[in-house]
Amino acid sequence: MSSQGRSGPPGNRGPREGEGGEARKLQEARVARGKQGKGKGKGKAGTGHGGRGSGAEGKPGLQPERKAAGPAAEAGRGQEGEGGEEERPRSSGKRDEGSAEPGKEERRVGAGRREDDSLERGQEQGPQACGGIPGTRTAMAEDAAEDAAAAAVEPATRPAAGPALWRLPEELLLLICSYLDTRALGRLAQVCRWLRRFTSCDLLWRPIARASLNTGFTRLGTDLMAGIPVKERVKLSQNWRLGRCRDRILLKWRYSQMPWMQLQDASLYLSQANFILAYQFRPDGASLNRRPFRVFSGHDEDVCHFVLANSHIVSAGGDGKIGVHKIHSTFTVKYSAHEQEVNCVDCKGGIIVSGSRDRTAKVWPLASGRLGQCLHTIQTEDRVWSIAISPLLSSFVTGTACCGHFSPLRIWDLNSGQLITHLGSDFPPGAGVLDVMYESPSTLLSCGYDTYVRYWDLRTSTRKCVMEWEEPHDSTFYCLQTDGNHLLATGSSYYGLVRLWDRRQRACLHAFSLTSTPLSSPVYCLRFTTRHLYAALSYNLHVLDFQNP
Repeated sequence: MSSQGRSGPPGNRGPREGEGGEARKLQEARVARGKQGKGKGKGKAGTGHGGRGSGAEGKPGLQPERKAAGPAAEAGRGQEGEGGEEERPRSSGKRDEGSAEPGKEERRVGAGRREDDSLERGQEQGPQACGGIPGTRTAMAEDAAEDAAAAAVEPATRPAAGPALWRLPEELLLLICSYLDTRALGRLAQVCRWLRRFTSCDLLWRPIARASLNTGFTRLGTDLMAGIPVKERVKLSQNWRLGRCRDRILLKWRYSQMPWMQLQDASLYLSQANFILAYQFRPDGASLNRRPFRVFSGHDEDVCHFVLANSHIVSAGGDGKIGVHKIHSTFTVKYSAHEQEVNCVDCKGGIIVSGSRDRTAKVWPLASGRLGQCLHTIQTEDRVWSIAISPLLSSFVTGTACCGHFSPLRIWDLNSGQLITHLGSDFPPGAGVLDVMYESPSTLLSCGYDTYVRYWDLRTSTRKCVMEWEEPHDSTFYCLQTDGNHLLATGSSYYGLVRLWDRRQRACLHAFSLTSTPLSSPVYCLRFTTRHLYAALSYNLHVLDFQNP
């Protein structure tokens, strides 16, 4: 047989393109082995089957094996019987007529099909069909499958290629990114998946969250909502800053009332007439199960005020009584506390304080064996509208009607009942304080009939507040609530007006009117979370949904 052998059509010359450079390396290795074994196979290569480095030495009995070996074995046939010192180029697809042998034309016509069939047989034959390397084709298939799976899964590590900045330690990247604002971090998250994951780190968003409105961080940096990603809270705070929300009515009632409410976990407690009803929030937080799961009763007249403390509900009634209810049981105790209606009550650390229209404030223990035993009776010489215990449990503050010649805000010692100090000196007559709350042991907020919200810092001065915000329409402030940082919410006396304030500026941030003119009502109580604000009016309970505006 001629040294050109079976050259086949142009599309089937040599290894297929799909096998790439690996098949070419195998072919070069066989050429080298053929040169080394030429001394043995040169004398026996006269039949036209060149000597092979594998020791076949051109024996005719091995020819069927070479036919079944496919393109990888055909590469070994390019060696001449003269020693294989030079690889002969393959023909261009047309065979010399003089070198043709009988039956070769038929093989030429079906060359492409036979080689494809030989590849399929080679996959079944295992290592011998892949050039003698065990598992070569199987390994290539497994590598391809792994690459496809890796491309489908989001990478968990940083990209190997890219700017040198990404190859810095994460601590340095965090330091660099800490100088970026909200918009810059958002754009950086759009570069790649790894950066999107990296820029979602809570450490990057914490300083931004502390400077934003209602993100769950107090002024001292305490995180009150650690279970929610900080980035999500920052995004939600933009709705509070821009006033984007949706007003809904959660509950309605037929008769005008003066409701009070408290929030605890996924429950809302609301006073209606002489009852306190406990409702369960639905998962969205913007709707309630209309049927209450608990009803607390015991007062003969309307509930004026109540607080949640130590798994108890402590309520103040218009009948002059204080009620103590255990939330998770049917235990209920009520006792006579004042001669007239009890306007306000607070409870912390096992101590109850109450204020009444009878111009007294009293201190009571919460211990079950001592309920109803008065510890101190304080003569305030004025009607008490609001009361609050200090977080240090050493004192409490009373807000009165300001009908005398003294300040309506006075601080009393909780252990002895003695007057410690009074706040402010320029209150006009009738500037009663309707709501007061401690924000920290040394700071508190107050509001009332004088149309101002005042912020007091006991470390600086007790004679003058450090900041104040005025109601633009000279309406009475009935209630207030703060996030402990920058956001302040107030309820006014007309049109169900809820105002949001940024405490870093004096002007009102946003105002929401929840009633029309015929149904004008004060906002008696309001509470908010990072997603919703709840406001209790005379005839209904509203929610402002900032999560889905």
